[in-house]
Order: sequence, then structure tokens, then C-alpha cells
Amino acid sequence: MSDWSFAAVWDSIAEAAPERDAVVCGPVRRTFGELEQRASGLASWMWAQGVRPGSKVAINLVNRPEYLEAFYAAGKLGAVPVNVNYRYGAEEIGYLLDDSDAKIVVTEPAFAKETRKAARRLGRRMGRKFEPRVLEIGAELEDAIAGAAGADGDGESWRDRPPSGDDLMFLYTGGTTGMPKGVMWRNDDLYVALWQMGRPGTEPPDPLAAVRAGKRAATALPACPLMHGTGLFITLSTLAGGGTVVLIDRMGLDPELIWSEVERNEVQILTIVGDVFARPLLAALEAEPDRWDLSSLRAITSSGVTWSPEVKQALLDRLKQATMLDSLGASEGLMSRSAARAGDGEIAPARFAINDRVKVVTKDGREVGRGTDEVGMVAVGGRIPLGYYKDPEKTAQTFRLVDGVRYSIPGDYATVDADGTIRLLGRGSATVNTGGEKVYPEEIELTLRKNKGVFDCVVVGVPDERFGESVVALVQVTDGYYTDEAELRAFCKSRGLAGYKIPRRVLFVDTLRRAPNGKADYKLLREMAADLLTVTGD
Repeated sequence: MSDWSFAAVWDSIAEAAPERDAVVCGPVRRTFGELEQRASGLASWMWAQGVRPGSKVAINLVNRPEYLEAFYAAGKLGAVPVNVNYRYGAEEIGYLLDDSDAKIVVTEPAFAKETRKAARRLGRRMGRKFEPRVLEIGAELEDAIAGAAGADGDGESWRDRPPSGDDLMFLYTGGTTGMPKGVMWRNDDLYVALWQMGRPGTEPPDPLAAVRAGKRAATALPACPLMHGTGLFITLSTLAGGGTVVLIDRMGLDPELIWSEVERNEVQILTIVGDVFARPLLAALEAEPDRWDLSSLRAITSSGVTWSPEVKQALLDRLKQATMLDSLGASEGLMSRSAARAGDGEIAPARFAINDRVKVVTKDGREVGRGTDEVGMVAVGGRIPLGYYKDPEKTAQTFRLVDGVRYSIPGDYATVDADGTIRLLGRGSATVNTGGEKVYPEEIELTLRKNKGVFDCVVVGVPDERFGESVVALVQVTDGYYTDEAELRAFCKSRGLAGYKIPRRVLFVDTLRRAPNGKADYKLLREMAADLLTVTGD
């Protein structure tokens, strides 16, 4: 059994190649040596505050070096890093700090007021053992790092205990179908799972071999937030390979800035979240096709939401040297990848093959037959999380035994074609049941996005007296285009959608209020659709 720890691997790289760039964020550059020194200083301060192995350290930051310093410091102590959605208000922050049992929370100045309010409320709550200590980045963080030398508290030293593969990290889900749940990953399991995403059946090599040989590692830019799995996972794996992570420390998507940072730092891997990121990035390239030198780019990776074939093809037309990678997975388990390259011919929706780790199973645990059109749920085995923190009931629902083997089954419906490839239908929580027929929104959304007038769309079900639920599409129109409801319904029909799948109503909105990770809040959008239909009298 392996014993990989991100903190231990970064420690070894910092010792072997301290001058190598680890993090770049605007004018700030941190080498591995500097990152390790700052994380050690912060770890000493945390130790002096009573943080011990297993203590929880919450991080409420945008994509900046301090995020990784806090994560690294927690890892050095054997403490548990906990992600906080930086869009949360005091009530939501308080829920997460309470649910995770956070002892420390590192926060942005801009989020400090709401974070301190949440911490104070917890401190006043009867039965609460402690109020989480809030550490604000800037002068407060710098003072903590500078003044922490030798602050080992009770005579013990955190350096006496090396980081372990058994140390945990929590990844709180977005909570679009309920309250956020803390997914518990062992360091070792996540490390191996990230490696095996692109190299099934193999074990991670010693990263120091390439570092000592002086090989130039990859430079990656996560355009999505580190507070979500897609951005965090590419960052962890890049640093574990001795690579450089380029961060943009602002909220929101700025396509021109992203392409400028790709050019300035010769980024090789750009990580996005489906069309909600890809379309604005593509629009920037179409508007100024000769502005940026993007020849360094070797791959654009996406995970979490739909990435339509048309957008992939348009990006490949402009970035012929790059591979477009779709990743199948969730916070609860990493599965496999699908690649598209220039010269592949017609680009189809991403397809993923079943294998020894990835299967499609029915509710009663049977494996779905190939070419049967039987609907099941995608299941992943091997290196998967321990479960949800303090939630045995939901853990039992998601992490199940199939033929004596433990699998993670997050809830993605799929069928298996005769050739063994998985045909994804969508997340079960978003499925629309209309007149007894199950409709999977992703299929309709992919069809609508083929219309040039549709910039973004989400399909939801709203209550209907006759059919139980009615299929409704919320559409954000592409700038400079005009389309209407009749045209889009006719477009769906012309593309071969069955009658019950064609949206009964198409509602036009200015924004779909997607989360920073690009995911749609289906509960919120169902309510929005119902409200709009009420206003129009439908």
C-alpha cells in the first residue's frame, strides 16, 4: 500500500529544487522553497493556536498563493483543509464551519466581515466548544508567519510527525440539492486517483526522479476556483509533479486576462468547466484572433458540466496543437477521460469507456448490459473517498458495495453502448419526469447549444397538473443574435428530439446564475422558471 501525501511530496520537491517556480499570480512568484518556508511559518502559528493532526482548517479565499500556503500548512500538521465557497454569506459560512468543526478559518479581507460574524455566532452557541479563529490574509497573515518561528506551544513540535497518506482533506460539495456535504479524501487515495485518471492501472512514480533530472514540468492555469474540485485537483497534481500553477486572484471569468496569462507564462494546461467557460474564451479568440501567442498550450481540460462538440471543434480550429480533454468524475470519485484532437474528424459528445474501475449499475447492483438501452448509474471503484463527514446515511446511499466491491455512485444516469462506451444522460437530481417519461436535461441542452443564438441554457422540470412535470428551457441568448421560442422548439424537433423531450416552454433570461465552478443550481432555476411562468400566466 502506498503512502502518498501532498505536503510530503511538496516538501521533497522544495528540498531538491527550491528555486523552481511553484506558483505565479500576477507579479507574485513563489518558488517551491519560498512556498515551503511560508507554509512552515503558517504551520507553526497554527500549532501555537492549538491545531493538531485531525483539526480542521477552513480556507475562504479566491485563487491566490495564500490558498495553497494554507492548504500546505494544514497538510504539514496532519490537519484537514476545508474548502469554503467564497460566495457564501454569514449563515452559510457558519453552517460549514460548524459542520466541519473548523478550528481555524483563513479568509480574504473582502470576506472577513461575514466570516467573523459566522465565527462569533458559533462561539455564542450553547454547547459549542470553541469559536473558530479567523486569520485574515494581508498584514495579519504576514505577522503570523513572521512571528511564528519556534512557536511549538506545549513543548512538542509539529515537525516530530511527518505528513501521512492517511491524513484527510475535505471537499464540500456545492449543495445544489441540499446542504453541502463534506467529502472525506485520504491524501494517498486522492493522489493515486488523480494519477490514474489519465493512466489507468498504473501507480504514481517518484516525482523526484524527473525533478532531479532537471526536466521541465507542466505549467497549468486553473481558470475555475480552487474552492471546487476541478480547480483544486489540477493544482494539486501539477504541484505534485514539480510543475508551476498560474493563478488569477479575482472573482469572475475574464477571458482576455486568461489568454494573456496563458501567453505570459507559457501555460501548457488550461482547466475550465464546460461551455460556461469555453464559450466566452472562444468569443475572445474570435474577436481578436491574432492578439495572443498560445502556441505553448497543449491541453484544455474540462470537468463537471457539458462541453459541447461545436465549441470544442471551434477551439481546435484555432488551437490545432492542443488536445481537448473531458474528465468524468465528481467530488465523490474520479473516473476517466475522453480526448478530442484536431484531425479526429467530426467531434462527438464525450464518450467514456467502462473498465475495471468504472461501471454502470442498476439500483439493485446489477451491471447494465452493453447495447441494452437499460439505464443505470455510473459507479467508480478503486481509490475513492471514505464518505461524507458526519453523515452516515448519505454515505451509505452514495458509497455502496457491488459484488463485494466498494463503489462511489454519485448519481449520474447512463446507458452502455454495444462497444462498451458510456452514454451519459445526466445527474439524477436534475431528471424531469413528464407524463411517466424520464427526460435527461443534458441531452436537450446539448441540442439547444447547437443553435448559434443560444449562448447558454439549462433545462428544468416545473410542476404540471396534467403531466406531473413540464420540460422548460431557460435560455441566455448570444450577443448580437435574435431567436424566439417557436424557433428553438422547431430547432429541437428538426434535430430529432422526441416530442416529449422538446421544451413545452422556452424562457429567456439575462443570466443563469451559475456557480463559480460553472454548475447550475437546478433547484434555484426550477423556482425561477415557475415564477416566470406565473408572471406570464402560463
